Amino acid sequence: MALGELTEPDAPYTRRSFSPMFLKGREWLSQRFAEAGMAVRIDAGGNRIGRLAGADPASSTIMIGSHSDSVPSGGRFDGIAGVIAALEVVRALRNAGRALNHAVEVVDFLAEEPSEFGLSCIGSRAMAGCLLDDMLAYRNAGGETLVAAIDRMGGDAANITQARRDDIAAFLELHIEQGPILEATRTDLGIVSAIAGVTRVEIRFEGRADHAGTTPMHLRRDAGLGAAATMAFVAAEAGRLAGTDRGHFVATTGIVTLSPNAANVIPGEARLVVDIRAEDDGVLDAFLASLDAQTSAIAQATRIERAGWKILSRTRPAHCDPYLRKLLGQSARGLGYSTLDMASGAGHDAAFMSTIAPSAMVFVPCREGRSHMPEEWATPEAIAAGAATLLETAMRLDTEAVPADETPMQGAWQ
Repeated sequence: MALGELTEPDAPYTRRSFSPMFLKGREWLSQRFAEAGMAVRIDAGGNRIGRLAGADPASSTIMIGSHSDSVPSGGRFDGIAGVIAALEVVRALRNAGRALNHAVEVVDFLAEEPSEFGLSCIGSRAMAGCLLDDMLAYRNAGGETLVAAIDRMGGDAANITQARRDDIAAFLELHIEQGPILEATRTDLGIVSAIAGVTRVEIRFEGRADHAGTTPMHLRRDAGLGAAATMAFVAAEAGRLAGTDRGHFVATTGIVTLSPNAANVIPGEARLVVDIRAEDDGVLDAFLASLDAQTSAIAQATRIERAGWKILSRTRPAHCDPYLRKLLGQSARGLGYSTLDMASGAGHDAAFMSTIAPSAMVFVPCREGRSHMPEEWATPEAIAAGAATLLETAMRLDTEAVPADETPMQGAWQ
């Protein structure tokens, strides 16, 4: 709640990455990290890290954390709960006088939310070696480069490769669910199976703009009809695929633009952007093939042209480490908490971390599944359950190393 008070006063709860308010929040976190006995630093990628040394200097690192930036007029829990819960793990270890062999690091990743540079997960990309040179050249509306912005946050973008890590034994992230399932099923915690891949497709139709009052219905070439039929197909086909046993699948037509966009003119052009999220790449490929074929058929049936079909972006699903999922589940149930295996339809820093280290996530319920808004809420009891599960899992990891055959999911989310 204290961190939530550090917000833009006219738009609670807002702490955008790279802003002065974001830096105030990070300074508050740095003080809490230091009070918990951690050494605090910022790596080359602009990630704020607190480190509690392990008893064995040669041991690898157990990393726990999330992000402290928010979307505009967002909430007090998205990302933030994960950082605070990680901090509480270290505080609990210190209060109990429990020294782990492994070092424990608490991380506040830079700019997990979409930033003014048109890029999300900037800090975890850097740590995973996925922040590419062309991305560093991105500019915001004011002309500042991402290189300069990372340096302004205390990073060292000229030496960004120094942010890359190869010493992480396991990465764990707590997050609010951002959906209604845990609350609806009265389940204490979600054990995340995978972070869905996200694909966005742009579709354009061309017809002919004509007078809406004088053009007979059978002579029209209405691009709006193509858009409407496509939207209906996306919803129906996504509903069908979501009912299969191949994991999380959703699709949304989030952008629809008609031109000339006048009440008395038949639309001559239509542009749509479809957002597709899938846990299984095979299901996604099948949907894309169906969407491709169906939009061509729609154009022919409505006497218009499909003038464009383009995949704007695609990220692969990131599967959470099976052994870490098992440990999280055992830890939660050992503490008396009920669990549910579930996929995440939203992106997280854990997706990039999964490319360099075994990674897993635990979800806590949030009221009515609402997120990215001021009304976002998770109870203290829910967050405490997740934090206790992280602590128990970290202690188990200290004595039960991740099996050697558990390898990072190379290539996901790159």
